[in-house]
Amino acid sequence: MGFRMGIVGLPNVGKSTLFNALTKTAAAQAANFPFCTIEPNVGEVAVPDPRLDRLAAIAGSKQIIPTRITFVDIAGLVKGASKGEGLGNQFLANIREVDAIAHVLRCFEDGDVTHVEGRVDPIADAETIETELMIADLESLEKRLANLSRKINAGDKQAKEDARLMQAAKSALEAGRPARTVEVAEDDRKAWNMLQLLTAKPVLYVCNVEEDSAATGNSQSERVARMAAEQGAGHVVISARIEEEISQLPADEAAMFLAEMGLAEAGLDRLIREGYQLLGLETYFTVGPKEARAWTIHRGTLAPQAAGVIHGDFERGFIRAETVAYDDYVTYKGEAGAREAGKFRVEGKTYQVRDGDVLHFLFNA
Repeated sequence: MGFRMGIVGLPNVGKSTLFNALTKTAAAQAANFPFCTIEPNVGEVAVPDPRLDRLAAIAGSKQIIPTRITFVDIAGLVKGASKGEGLGNQFLANIREVDAIAHVLRCFEDGDVTHVEGRVDPIADAETIETELMIADLESLEKRLANLSRKINAGDKQAKEDARLMQAAKSALEAGRPARTVEVAEDDRKAWNMLQLLTAKPVLYVCNVEEDSAATGNSQSERVARMAAEQGAGHVVISARIEEEISQLPADEAAMFLAEMGLAEAGLDRLIREGYQLLGLETYFTVGPKEARAWTIHRGTLAPQAAGVIHGDFERGFIRAETVAYDDYVTYKGEAGAREAGKFRVEGKTYQVRDGDVLHFLFNA
C-alpha cells in the first residue's frame, strides 16, 4: 500500500519544480505565470529505503521492488478559490482525492519570479490556502447538515451520528480551526474519514528556499517551523531547484553534489520520511532468492491485514506469520542464521507488524 500526497500552494512557489524533482521528469510545466499546471500531474516514485538493498544482498535476491508513493501536482490556488475563483473548484476537487497535503511555501527572494500577492510571506501564504479550505469545508457541512435534518427527524440513527461528527467539525471551523484539530474517537474514525473534509487531511509544510540555504534553512523557513510546531504539523526544508538538478544526475554524481552542498540526503528522502511519519505509515519486507520487496502499512496493522496488502487471499486464509526483525536478519546474515540464534518468531492473528519486519505468511488457499 502506498499513499497519495498532493502538492499544493499559491502560484509560482515552486510546486511544479518540486514535482519534477520528485518524479525525475520534466512532465510538469514549470512556468513563471499562474495556472501553468491545470490538470493535476501524477507521478509515482519508488520510496528509497537502504534496508531493502541490504536485505536483497544477503538473500541474493534477483529483483528489488520498493514500495511506491504517488505525488499529485495540483494547480495553484488564489484567494476566492472556495468561490470558484481561478481554478478553485478543480483545485478543491483534486485535494479531496489525496491522503495528505504537501503545502509548498515560498521562502526565497527572487525578483525574476513573480509572487501572486507581490510579496514573500510564507505564513500569509499558508493562511490564504488554509482559509480557502476552511471556507469550502464549512459551506459543505452546512449543506449536508441541512440535508440530514429530515432523516434525523425520522429517527435515522446513522444520520444522527453523522450529524454529530459534522457539528464537531463545524464548531472547530467556526472557531477558526481546521477540522484536523478535532479529537475523534477511534470508533468514529471510519465515519469521520467518510466526511472527506479538506482541512482534516494531515499537512506537511515544504519550505522552498534558495540554494545557499538548502542545508541550513533561513529566517523564513524558521518562521514556518514555528508555525508547524504550533499546529502539530510536519515541515521540511528543501531547495526545489537544487533537487530538480540532482534528480537528473547519475547516482554517484548526485551523491557528490549533495556532499558539496552540505546535504546528507536528497530532499525526496526527507519528504517521504516526513510523509510516512505524518500518516503513521511503516514498512515490512518479504525476502527471497526471486525478489526482495517492501510493503507499506499503517502503524499498528495486525498480521492478517498486513498479509492482505500482498493479496486478499493471504488475509482470508491467514494461518500464521513467520518473522525476523530487520536488525536480526542483518546481524545473523539471513533467516537461517536468525533461526539458529533464536531470533526467528512465529506470530498469530493478533500480532502487530513492526517497522522493518521480514515476514513470510502461511495461509489456506
